[in-house]
Amino acid sequence: MRDGGCCPTMDLFRSEPMQLAQLIIPTESAHRTISYLGDLGLFQFKDLNAEKSPFQRTYAAQIKRCGEMARKLRFFKEQMAKAGVSPSTRSTRDGEVGLDSLEVKLADLEADLLEINANNDKLQHSYSELLEYKLVLEKAGEFFSSAQNSAASQQRELGVQSNMEGSIDSPLLMENEMTADLSKPIKLGFISGLVSREKSMSFERILFRATRGNVFLKQAMIEHPVPDPLSGEKVDKNVFLVFYSGERAKSKILKICDAFGANRYPFTDDLSKQFQMISEVSGRLSELKTTIDVGLLHRSTQLQTIGYHYEQWSLLVKKEKSIYHTLNMLSVDVTKKCLIAEGWCPVFATNQIQITLQRATKDSNSQVEAIFQVLQTKESPPTFFRTNKFTSAFQEIVDAYGVAKYREANPGVYTIVTFPFLFAVMFGDWGHGICLLLATLYFIIREKKFSSQKLGDIMEMTFGGRYVIMMMSLFSIYTGLIYNEFFSVPFELFGPSAYGCRDPSCRDAGTIGLIKVRGTYTFGVDPIWHGTRSELPFLNSLKMKMSILLGVAQMNLGIILSYYNAKYFGNDINIRHQFIPQMIFLNSLFGYLSLLIIVKWCTGSQADLYHVMIYMFLSPTDDLGDNQLFVGQKLLQLVLLLLALVAVPWMLFPKPFLLKKQHKERHQGQSYSLLHTVDEPAETEPHRMPHDHEEFDFSEVFVHQLIHTIEFVLGSVSNTASYLRLWALSLAHSELSSVFYDKVLLLAWGFNNTVVLVIGIFVFICATVGVLLIMETLSAFLHALRLHWVEFQNKFYEGDGYKFCPYSFALISDEDEI
Repeated sequence: MRDGGCCPTMDLFRSEPMQLAQLIIPTESAHRTISYLGDLGLFQFKDLNAEKSPFQRTYAAQIKRCGEMARKLRFFKEQMAKAGVSPSTRSTRDGEVGLDSLEVKLADLEADLLEINANNDKLQHSYSELLEYKLVLEKAGEFFSSAQNSAASQQRELGVQSNMEGSIDSPLLMENEMTADLSKPIKLGFISGLVSREKSMSFERILFRATRGNVFLKQAMIEHPVPDPLSGEKVDKNVFLVFYSGERAKSKILKICDAFGANRYPFTDDLSKQFQMISEVSGRLSELKTTIDVGLLHRSTQLQTIGYHYEQWSLLVKKEKSIYHTLNMLSVDVTKKCLIAEGWCPVFATNQIQITLQRATKDSNSQVEAIFQVLQTKESPPTFFRTNKFTSAFQEIVDAYGVAKYREANPGVYTIVTFPFLFAVMFGDWGHGICLLLATLYFIIREKKFSSQKLGDIMEMTFGGRYVIMMMSLFSIYTGLIYNEFFSVPFELFGPSAYGCRDPSCRDAGTIGLIKVRGTYTFGVDPIWHGTRSELPFLNSLKMKMSILLGVAQMNLGIILSYYNAKYFGNDINIRHQFIPQMIFLNSLFGYLSLLIIVKWCTGSQADLYHVMIYMFLSPTDDLGDNQLFVGQKLLQLVLLLLALVAVPWMLFPKPFLLKKQHKERHQGQSYSLLHTVDEPAETEPHRMPHDHEEFDFSEVFVHQLIHTIEFVLGSVSNTASYLRLWALSLAHSELSSVFYDKVLLLAWGFNNTVVLVIGIFVFICATVGVLLIMETLSAFLHALRLHWVEFQNKFYEGDGYKFCPYSFALISDEDEI
């Protein structure tokens, strides 16, 4: 289709002509050559070292280096995320950075960052411990101070003067000591620290049980969470003070503290020493806080510097890694002075690739130029369509069914029109179409912004299909004007109705008493039909017949495309024994039904088409009577029925026998063949065409043709019936829209109450958006998709090809893991 002439080329109708090429690249310019081909993005490399493991390949060490640099970049990204520093999105092309220099720079930055983090962790640990120590000193000091004040007040009230020195400083259990034997004074020890508040009750119970109640525990709650020295997280804690007697009790308390993760801190009951320790701890906390702030500032500056260059470094590492992966797919020449590459490229890209090879040779100062030569092969080439942002979404719809075989007719060309049109037949309402259009125009106007952002799965899918939705909305407006529905309300946009009242008494009588007073309504359905008793039968008849016409037309288009496929590939058997009988069979039955529909519309006949089609098979010789639409209809039906019966064996029997004869003629006199030498082994490729010397299995071919024939005959009936979904979904959409308008909006309007009206409008908007604009859109989209994949594409589309996947830096996504 791309051959010369004045006509423009159709790049989408058939895939681009491809060629298998071989590149012989000198070793010194190999890296730069692959890099330039990645910028060009028009060469798909084949893996010539498929039998080797990744560790046995030539450039495994370089890939390992790139992997290590990628690990460091991931570490930097994690650190930036923790610090709240985002990588700069601006291009930072300050200068070309080599891989070796980048490797050294990343190693130095990682070492600096690890050292900063380690120092910061130590400082934070010390700061948290000192902060907890300060809290223990304050809370425990308050406890001792209050205890001493309480003891002093008790002595004053009782008027008891103690002769003992330091009676105020005596132990808290004074009464016990007074009753005890003074010759054996009891010394109480105490342990202070912090314990998690959620563990404090369990801590107290275990202490009581382990010591059998021979301890005195005092806890004080800390108002604000404090950072834990071990985890660094802020935790609600309590200060505890445990008084005990004896080393055995002390040992138990220490073990319980360790088990509960309680941090212990030393404390003295000397007031002067307490004040001195608090002042020392406060001074050290202030110094540590200053040191930590300086360290964090230095770390933030370091991360901002990394973030400024992060995207550039990340892209460089991705590119280098992909270059070495591609170099590993090349085979090394026996002299080890050049690399040999094989791959697919479009024919139109030959000159661009040769220019790229020359530029790489010149820039790398190589004395030997790279060689580009085309190889002859029987392998099936990949499929490549040149698409743009408008056509790519439609092509993806087709590719989701199957990638086109090399150079076969592409249904994507027709899908651009037929897909949104069939959607619109089911979704016809120009009010809803305008809503869809406004939504998709928002995506189109702001597509530059959205294309650079990370969107969610649903939003990304919607944004990718924005031009498909735009076409669907435009066709929906068109079919909505034909149906004359604006949120189910008709308008006289193209002039007044063709019908009028015979007298004033018929104004509210539906269609009774209406007469035609002027010419037929210019465009679409006459608005007078809306709300009448005959509206549903009229629209059902119209949409059902229209669905059959559209279905038969699209199936005929599919069969016609099979003719162009067969003609392009030179397959005369498919033209004579597949295309012709299929056209005869389909149009003898359903083409004839379409003709009857058109004739009935044009003549206004009252003939029953159900009766005509049923008795065409049951009683083809009977007289048609009132169901005759034109002269000679009975004879025509007999001829078409005979042709349909003849077409079935025509499809089934000749093709297998002709293929067998063709196979025998092709291999006559080919008993001898060339032997492959050691240097030229027989190629075995994954996508190779069938070998010429394969055995012809007649039974398999005949069974395949039998299945194909049965599938087409039955499919002609089922596929035509399947197109009736256009009528069913159109009716459902129209009725739902009418229900929401009549039973929600008009009902709320009839109450003459502002609150009820606001609620009614809100419910109407929610129902319209949720049900009609989202659910119905998805439903109509899926049904249109099915009609294209099953009813249309199975007539001609094999879809057993594989995509052209060139080596291209443009395909390296930012979301790919480096």
